[in-house]
Amino acid sequence: MNESGISRLHEAVSRRLFLGRSSLGIGTGLGTAVLADLLGSESTAGPAATPRARRVIYLCQSGAPSQLDLFDHKPGLVRRFGEPLPESIRRGQRLTTMTSGQKQFPVAPSIFRFRRHGESGTEISELLPFTAAMADELCVVKSMHTEAINHDPAITLLQTGSQQAGRPSLGAWLSYGLGSENENLPTFVALTSWSLKGGQPLYERLWGSGFLPTRHQGVRFRAVGDPVLFLSNPPGIARELRRELLDDVARLNRIKLEGFGDPEIETRMTQYELAFRMQRSVPELVDFSDEPRHVLDLYGPEVARRGSYAANCLLARRLSERGVRFIQLFHRGWDQHANLPGDIRQLCRATDQPSAGLLSDLKQRGLLDDTLVIWAGEFGRTVYSQGELTSTNYGRDHHPRCFSIWMAGGGIRRGMTYGATDDFSYNVAEHGVHVHDLNATLLGCLGIDHRRLTFKYQGRHHRLTDVHGRVVEPLMA
Repeated sequence: MNESGISRLHEAVSRRLFLGRSSLGIGTGLGTAVLADLLGSESTAGPAATPRARRVIYLCQSGAPSQLDLFDHKPGLVRRFGEPLPESIRRGQRLTTMTSGQKQFPVAPSIFRFRRHGESGTEISELLPFTAAMADELCVVKSMHTEAINHDPAITLLQTGSQQAGRPSLGAWLSYGLGSENENLPTFVALTSWSLKGGQPLYERLWGSGFLPTRHQGVRFRAVGDPVLFLSNPPGIARELRRELLDDVARLNRIKLEGFGDPEIETRMTQYELAFRMQRSVPELVDFSDEPRHVLDLYGPEVARRGSYAANCLLARRLSERGVRFIQLFHRGWDQHANLPGDIRQLCRATDQPSAGLLSDLKQRGLLDDTLVIWAGEFGRTVYSQGELTSTNYGRDHHPRCFSIWMAGGGIRRGMTYGATDDFSYNVAEHGVHVHDLNATLLGCLGIDHRRLTFKYQGRHHRLTDVHGRVVEPLMA
């Protein structure tokens, strides 16, 4: 390389180093945007408006809950029990290989009763009595849809905006755009649980940083042993000795940083320091002994079992009040191709009271106004039965054409139902909301314009919503 080339390389490395260091000290998307405008940075992020929410708790129901049995009441299907689904409804749409070979597609009405609840009159299944009691806090969206028909690409799309692996997750984007509110805890925490054996696998990319700097990836809290790997010092290693070791490693890393200018080196340094501080903050965080009995009772009897959905909901509240920006709960087991009535009862017993308890707890503490809570799976379930249909038993296949979710809290209208499906809960009939629209709206609640929260990678400015998405204004408070 000639002298001119070396000079250009040095200039590029120095610029990258400066930007890397500077971005670590900027806690909001606005700051990043200003820096980008001043310096021509390769990344930009900017707020769309005054934020209504400061943090997000995302209750991801992995496996796809049946909208027909929980939120999308279709009483007219009772008289169609066992009838073939009309071709005029199915319209030759794609099916999974699990039902594409079926000769018949018999209509399977839900066996569960629905009632209207609260002043809003929101229709909710008998399976969710605790959620129903919070009906006037909920915004139920019945017209969600996606193009992904299998679990892994669908949940990857829901969480990263792409069916392909490698993109940053929603929590990583928020960490990048908004920064942290607590230097002693991660900006983004992921929690997992299940109430039925098996369930769809959950890959780390669902809380990963993709091509964003790795400091934005989620930190997974475990249900067994240390909540975070290597949180405890090894036997015989005092905290003071660990401090000296980190100081020595930091000095070596600074030498490396000065020589190479790689921002990831500084990321490692800051993450080492965060891990050291977490040795003090995390044990207190996961210790529920300071919670009064009436609060524990909100979440149900499973709250005492570490790693349960109930315990994770309470942990989510404790994380949120300590300034953690994004808390993601993944609960597995909703993939009910057979024995749906029996299995969904178990899933609802495990998740209904804790979900409602979380909302109630946040509201009592004044946190719900600026905490956005989302309950959603990756797609819905078919109206027709997969396999044998009886009066008390059926299964349902994957269905991307329509499904239901609910949201509550910061920035979202209370006590409303949005969108509608056809008489078979097979196609969206009114006000369709795509996954990209949902993500654009969530960012909007946090004051971020989804079109401006971008990161340049491989020559292209990427964003969570790719080239799609719109803010669904009727959902906004």
